[in-house]
Amino acid sequence: MAISYGASAVGLVARMPSGPGPIPDDQIRMISRSVPPPVSTFLLTSETSVEEIIRHHNLTDTNTIQIVDALSEGTYSQLKSALPAVKIVQVIHVMDERSVDRAIEISGQVDALLLDSGNPDLKVKELGGTGRVHDWKLSRMIRERSACPVFLAGGLTPQNVRTAIEEVQPFAVDVCSGVRTEGVLDRRKLEAFFTGVVSTY
Repeated sequence: MAISYGASAVGLVARMPSGPGPIPDDQIRMISRSVPPPVSTFLLTSETSVEEIIRHHNLTDTNTIQIVDALSEGTYSQLKSALPAVKIVQVIHVMDERSVDRAIEISGQVDALLLDSGNPDLKVKELGGTGRVHDWKLSRMIRERSACPVFLAGGLTPQNVRTAIEEVQPFAVDVCSGVRTEGVLDRRKLEAFFTGVVSTY
């Protein structure tokens, strides 16, 4: 459904401590193998060590890995050496100006940043799908100084996506809860979201 409306990538959410839409790894693998070649497949993983991220990717076979938490063991260089054909996207949860500094530091080590509105410091981590908007001024600062492309996420909806694009000018936008109704992908919201995206170009 998402591809039919113009999605250039699909995010496949693996096990998470919170948030909507997780699916089993074998289903991620099945979807990633069936998506047409021009469309990217993103494994959203909450693993934080390079060894476990590689193991997780081997179970799913996507062409992109979206790391939703901070690396705890290993380096991006090690990850890229082990998986040279796979793109690495690091999520930055934009909470304050320290997030800007962290994003700029990481931007030269990954293929893209994705700016979201989670809170990894909570006892039950929020690593995406919160439906909250963060401070787009901070996102704009990151986008202006980043060494890699920047994706914008976090509380995007059909009603605000045009303003978000105009204010931040990201490489791309990412949506989850903003096109769902009672946790299920909503065709009308999805269509309205893409209409909002297209109207900015």
